[in-house]
Amino acid sequence: MNNRRSMTYETMFRGPEVLTVTEITRRLHGTLRREYPSVLVEGQVTGFSRGGKGHWYFTLKDADSQLKCAFFRQGNQLSRFVPENGMAVRVRGPIGIYAANGYHQLVVEVIEPVGIGAMHLAFEQLRRRLDAEGLFDERRKRPIPRLPRRIGIVTSREGAVLHDILHVLGQRNPQLSIVIAPTRVQGAGAAREIASAIRSLNQLSRESSGERDGQIDVMIVGRGGGSMEDLWAFNEEEVARAIAASEIPVISAVGHETDYTIADFVADLRAGTPSIAADRVTDGMDELRQRVDDLENSLRIAVRHRLDRAQWALRTLRESRGFREVGLRLARGERRCRELEHRLLRALPDRLAAQRRRLDAARTSLARTDPRAIFKVARARVLEREERLTRAMEGKMRAVGVELAGWVGKLDALSPLGVLARGYLIARREDGRLATRAAAISPGDPLSLRFADGTVKAVASSVDLVDTTERETSTT
Repeated sequence: MNNRRSMTYETMFRGPEVLTVTEITRRLHGTLRREYPSVLVEGQVTGFSRGGKGHWYFTLKDADSQLKCAFFRQGNQLSRFVPENGMAVRVRGPIGIYAANGYHQLVVEVIEPVGIGAMHLAFEQLRRRLDAEGLFDERRKRPIPRLPRRIGIVTSREGAVLHDILHVLGQRNPQLSIVIAPTRVQGAGAAREIASAIRSLNQLSRESSGERDGQIDVMIVGRGGGSMEDLWAFNEEEVARAIAASEIPVISAVGHETDYTIADFVADLRAGTPSIAADRVTDGMDELRQRVDDLENSLRIAVRHRLDRAQWALRTLRESRGFREVGLRLARGERRCRELEHRLLRALPDRLAAQRRRLDAARTSLARTDPRAIFKVARARVLEREERLTRAMEGKMRAVGVELAGWVGKLDALSPLGVLARGYLIARREDGRLATRAAAISPGDPLSLRFADGTVKAVASSVDLVDTTERETSTT
């Protein structure tokens, strides 16, 4: 019996080959890979963790079993979302043996959530994470400048979006300076290009800050409408962080009114469409134009009011007793000047004639006596008197001239012509009578308006009567 037992043991441990643990693990791995090169498995995520090299490790379980899964870095970088514990997912990939621990595992190539789209889940995950970091906080957002001078635009060069933005800006404010950073707005690598364009505009603004109109005041980042996949570049974290780091205020204008992206939450302002964004950056110009129009109207009203008051004061002055007295004094001064002028013109010939008669009498007397000495003395006396007379006449002439100049100056100062030269005028009716009151004039009456440099014929179109009772009472 002992021999049979020994033979059994010997038989059991004898064979064509002895396999190592590594070899059997390798063979099992190959068998599983051949039998299950790509399987689709659904289960609930548990034990999710990230490896030091960026790999993801988790376990899929159902009510009865568990399956180890590994999603390596080169694959999970393309995933739109990150699995979370308790999430139901579907994964696809081959099954093999992990040699280090000897257990079988599924090497994930593709993963998607069950019951919810991967894009929507990725959107919500990124939105929650960035919100927790404070990137959506309203307190960090900057106001959009009311009167920007230079605008940056990040969008595709193709398509109608750029044309629409430029058309609106050109209509609202043609003087705006515009810098375009063209970029792809969908597809693989579009998010990286959009973020790079945002950073490039910021760099350009910093380098041009010392130049006139060099700094970019506001930036529009956007594209036209489309599906969630078309708009996905604006849901990428790289774009969100580029907008958050921008030194230039950013307006997000992605898609239509109903489309929301991560860029909308991070941007300083969200516009429903690119055209609305262009309207928003030029709102301040409309407000400025309206303000200028209001000021112009106010100035026009104020000037009209001042002119009305000046016209009222002019009519009051014309109708006042003091103005009439000034006219009478001017007339008296003018008559006095004419009288002095006539007297002066009459006095000079009379004085000259009297002196000539005296001279002739002296000559006659001298001629009758004819003594040389008397003649010489008389002649010297005559010459002396002639000289004295001449000096007296010249002095008198100067005195009279000074007095005449004074009266002439006063006459000019009080003359109606001088008043006309200061901007007043004299209105006469057709019959030559002065029109001193507006009540005496009827619409259609012909008038002769005397200015300082001439006369103008006019016809009264309307007559505005102003009640001057209060003014006359105040003057009295």
